[in-house]
Amino acid sequence: MKTELLTPNEISQAAEIIKSGGLVGIPTETVYGLGANGLDPVAVRGIFQAKGRPQDNPLILHIPDPSWLERYCEDIPEAAWRLAERFWPGPLTMILKCRRRTPEELEALKKGPICSCTHTGPRVIPDVVTAGLDTVGMRCPAHDLCRAVIQAAGVPVAAPSGNTSGRPSPTSVADMLEDMDGKIDAILDGGDCQVGVESTIIDVTAVPPRLLRPGGIPLEELRDVLGKVELDPAILRPMGEGEQPRAPGMKYRHYAPKAPVIVVKGSPARSAAYILEHLSPTYWDGVICFDEFADWYPGHPVERLGGALDHWENARRLFHALRAMDEAGVKRIWAQSPDTAGLGLAVVNRLDKAAGFHIVEV
Repeated sequence: MKTELLTPNEISQAAEIIKSGGLVGIPTETVYGLGANGLDPVAVRGIFQAKGRPQDNPLILHIPDPSWLERYCEDIPEAAWRLAERFWPGPLTMILKCRRRTPEELEALKKGPICSCTHTGPRVIPDVVTAGLDTVGMRCPAHDLCRAVIQAAGVPVAAPSGNTSGRPSPTSVADMLEDMDGKIDAILDGGDCQVGVESTIIDVTAVPPRLLRPGGIPLEELRDVLGKVELDPAILRPMGEGEQPRAPGMKYRHYAPKAPVIVVKGSPARSAAYILEHLSPTYWDGVICFDEFADWYPGHPVERLGGALDHWENARRLFHALRAMDEAGVKRIWAQSPDTAGLGLAVVNRLDKAAGFHIVEV
């Protein structure tokens, strides 16, 4: 398969590929996604195949406008509408209850033509999207090109990050080509992603609402709107073998470069000093650090995360830094970790998972 690179003027071509059951790399404000018709189970299975993604890892459906929610979800709580009004379009995914088909819809399905791409289940969203759960993650992205493609396709687009499963998410067309060239039909070039980490995922079917994955909307802002929001324990610890993830990014090792990562937590100065003390003179170590300490490690590949207190910049640079370490061919990566304020929680979560929770506290 030849992967076609589409320009921003080729929205209709991207939409046609999705409508016909193909796979398209689409830009969002967070990371590039690997998009397919979210109502076509055959197309969605293609996502799992291209990524090498575990089947019990649910996907997110992307819609162009909040008005589409009631097509695919039911029993939508008032909290969801408040969040949509505040943060959509934007980097927020809400876990909602899937809508069940009406008796009339089920009867119409029996009378209509059925093919392998027809979803005939009791819920309007195929089980392959939800991993068999009765809930689904819904998002309205802030990237104009992404919403235009979804609108033109006329279907919700299932779109996890467009990387090989487990690797750092792609924040540019070059990143997507590295992982998906020859595996998917096309990539729509929308420039570099501005947020740099995936969307925040909040389960609004829970009482109180529960944060499942930190991302582009900080926890503090969610609490400004909703009041109490609980943190799922899997944000800062590995999930157990018997636990089923309710959202992407919860269970498996994610965001990982080829070399092992050691995350060093503590004050910026202490963590920088610890890394300097433990760098091997013979082992090809790389360092991901805050700008203030970038000149501490001569002779080693260094990737800057931005300033120690600039968590927005830390998030924007993180996945690029991890992929750059692969390009440098390092054998081990030492990474400074920010505090958990604001977008720092998302950066901490991604680093911890990239390291397989190999963490040093100093």
